[in-house]
Amino acid sequence: MLTTTILALAGFGAGALNAIAGGGTFLTFPALVWVGVPPIMANATATFAALPGYAGSSWAYRRDIQAGDGPSLRALVVTALLGGVLGALLLLVTPEDLFSGVIPWLLLIATLAFAAGPALLRGLLASGRRLPDVVSPALLLLVSIYGGYFNGGLGILLLAAFGLIGMSDLHRMNGLKTLASLVLSAVSVVTYSLAGLIEWSALLVTGLGCAAGGYVGAHMARKVQDLSLLRTFIVTVGLVTTIVFFAQAYG
Repeated sequence: MLTTTILALAGFGAGALNAIAGGGTFLTFPALVWVGVPPIMANATATFAALPGYAGSSWAYRRDIQAGDGPSLRALVVTALLGGVLGALLLLVTPEDLFSGVIPWLLLIATLAFAAGPALLRGLLASGRRLPDVVSPALLLLVSIYGGYFNGGLGILLLAAFGLIGMSDLHRMNGLKTLASLVLSAVSVVTYSLAGLIEWSALLVTGLGCAAGGYVGAHMARKVQDLSLLRTFIVTVGLVTTIVFFAQAYG
């Protein structure tokens, strides 16, 4: 009963956070680990739980996705598919003890990316600079591989990548971010499922919580005027979680 309550609350909070500002992985992943799900399975299950939210967001951004600057939809989808598969396969060949040592660093990257994301994105958009066209696909592929391996911080890393390749339409950037997240996470989840890495009972509870939280969060998002306090809370949770995982891995 306690496990179900923890996962349901973590899922609800993650769904609400993702609908408003992002950062839901900082709740679902550690909750899954703390109730006894092995880290690699927890990572795969948390990614699966986030999938419906990506689908809903992609549908909401469907008009922004269709036209504008940046990579073509075909190129983005192919890159996300390839990166998602490669990242998932990389996770499959990672030993559990090695992954446990890597997780604190991934959480740290995700936390710092989330904390610095808005300022970084503003700077990229204001500078007007862009990477050479030949480098852009490689950058998007690297971020997609990261997302296939670990989902935390994926959204802000994709936005930063779009800024680096010269995009300036923030609405389309958000639309392409959700589409790329949906595609690479979907193909990753298929790979995880075939490899037996999904904890189905935990997924059911967490996923239902995410769905309910996402519905409530979507309504709250329209009323929230200042996200600074919420972002501070998410970063604080991320830092505390990172410290705990560092202590467990290296203490």
